[in-house]
Amino acid sequence: MIKPYPALDWLNFFIADVKDGLGPFLAIYLASQHWSTSNIGIVMAILGIATVLARTPMGGLVDQIIWKRELIAISAGIVAICSVITTYLSGFWSIAITQTVIGIFDAVFPPAIAAISLGMVGTSRFTQQVSRNEAFNHGGNIISALLAGVTGWWINPGAVLWFVAFMAVFSMGTVLSIDSKAIDYKAARGATENQQIPVSFTELFKYPPLLIFTTAITFFHFANAAMLPLIGQKLAQDHPNEASLVMGACIIVAQVIMIPMAIYVGRKADIIGRKPIFLVGFLVLPIRGFLYTLSDNSYYLVSVQLLDGIGAGIFGALFYIMIADLTRGTGRYNLTLGAASACWGLGAALSNLVAGYIADHLGYSTAFLFLSGIGIIALLLLWLAMPETLHLNRTHQTMSHT
Repeated sequence: MIKPYPALDWLNFFIADVKDGLGPFLAIYLASQHWSTSNIGIVMAILGIATVLARTPMGGLVDQIIWKRELIAISAGIVAICSVITTYLSGFWSIAITQTVIGIFDAVFPPAIAAISLGMVGTSRFTQQVSRNEAFNHGGNIISALLAGVTGWWINPGAVLWFVAFMAVFSMGTVLSIDSKAIDYKAARGATENQQIPVSFTELFKYPPLLIFTTAITFFHFANAAMLPLIGQKLAQDHPNEASLVMGACIIVAQVIMIPMAIYVGRKADIIGRKPIFLVGFLVLPIRGFLYTLSDNSYYLVSVQLLDGIGAGIFGALFYIMIADLTRGTGRYNLTLGAASACWGLGAALSNLVAGYIADHLGYSTAFLFLSGIGIIALLLLWLAMPETLHLNRTHQTMSHT
């Protein structure tokens, strides 16, 4: 068992809604304002692209600074302010600008929280801590989705956006309550105890397993990102009065499943390895996309989200763990985390753009089948080309540390 850190636990709980910005509720809100599916997809793509462009430099920044707690607090406040401002805007470009700002500062949270976690528990207990982080994060998503779904249904879809600000206040308080002296800042960037200089960028990014892993997760997110927003848009068109409530139910059902999946990863990933578990997470994605084409019934759509809970629960934990495996001893953990996140973030942004276009011109079922096909490509790449990373040693594969 790892030592519990209540402030870190509650940070992951409250930051859940903040770090994802408005998520699929933005699609519902804009659809309620009579935006076209294509324009919604463009705005969500803009948000995603802004995050993509910011992730690598933000990861590098997190590697270099010791004021990681303060960076999280500032970023949470900016995301909250922009989310509230969005409710007062209606123009395409004004909303696009607020989403760009949200996207930039959203890039701070994953590497900064991962760095604080790694610096507090070290590599030997990192798998268990990531599992714990993800469990609390999913719990926070459940509560926020429940409240947001009910509020959007009872009041109006715009009221949902205010929950980001509400959660941000608590996020800021909890992150600043973490004792900065409890963080080993060398360990927080994946450096060894005696390592003075991190490896070069060239050395870092020419590592084949890292390139394969990054490509696979990029295809995964290209297939996954647009699925839930498309469901939200379809519901907003066909059942506008219940769209927020059903979307909240979809998110809650998935998050409930993600909690035990994250715990399972923490218990088994150091025993049976990372790859077998990750393959299961990749497998359910194309199945889920196909099942979305079979019915428009609200109860059916919510039940299909159980599969999203399996896939996302596994991915959410193993992503941080496998990047730590692939960067052990480099001193570039957070930079690599940011760069890999940027790649799959690009896949996610393009997913909303391309799938939104396909849905507009060929229908929702065609869009879901297209995304399922991309998911199959991701599964095959991970299965056939990616090595197990549990005991992988970079120094024995095409690189040496200096």
